[in-house]
Amino acid sequence: MKTATQRLPAQSLTEEIVEWINEEIREQRLKPGDKLPSEKQLGEQFSVSRSVVREALSQLKSEGIVNAQQGRGAFVNERGSRQAFRFEAAALNDAEGLEHVIELLVTLETAAARYAAIRRTPEDLKKIKKALVGMEYAIINDKLGDEEDFAFHQAIVDSTKNPHFCMLNEYLEQHVRRLIRQARSNTATNYNNLIQAVQDEHKAILQAIEDKDPVAAAIAAETHLRNAAKRLNKYLS
Repeated sequence: MKTATQRLPAQSLTEEIVEWINEEIREQRLKPGDKLPSEKQLGEQFSVSRSVVREALSQLKSEGIVNAQQGRGAFVNERGSRQAFRFEAAALNDAEGLEHVIELLVTLETAAARYAAIRRTPEDLKKIKKALVGMEYAIINDKLGDEEDFAFHQAIVDSTKNPHFCMLNEYLEQHVRRLIRQARSNTATNYNNLIQAVQDEHKAILQAIEDKDPVAAAIAAETHLRNAAKRLNKYLS
């Protein structure tokens, strides 16, 4: 079984997992309809965190190579089902490219928060709260809380009950949010100075969804994403 024999940058490890799965499919060791190894199994196989595995799976999903079935895992798609929508991931030094994709992310997050406030169930609310508590716990333990941040935004999108929101969110997770996390992890001191503001914004989104107030939820989500874009400039400076 293939393993990561040396420590590479996170993005290189993501690409390594993607290439391994593609190779398994090319050689027909994984065929259409087959289930991929679980996140836990892939993490152990490549000696990486689950967040790295999720990035790899998000990339494969965005390219239409695999599909996720809630509660069951990821499965290989039929040949020819590759997604038509795609764009090149922006680099951290591509200011205009980042601005364009963040605009798209703001649009998605605002609409998702609005529909989540209308459609969320008590169980959805529990998942959003759990992710927020997880972020608080990570902060206390001097961690960035990447996985918890992903879970928070994913839980909101899941609450829309709209599969198209979920698919687009997975695509943007790979191409946009990863960049924001990468930038802030490179400048941990700056991030620590801003971390309470980030958490307050998350709490405002949660409160509006809990109150079933779609207008407040949309405003809170847009405020959070626009502030995130401003903070990105700080991370890169």
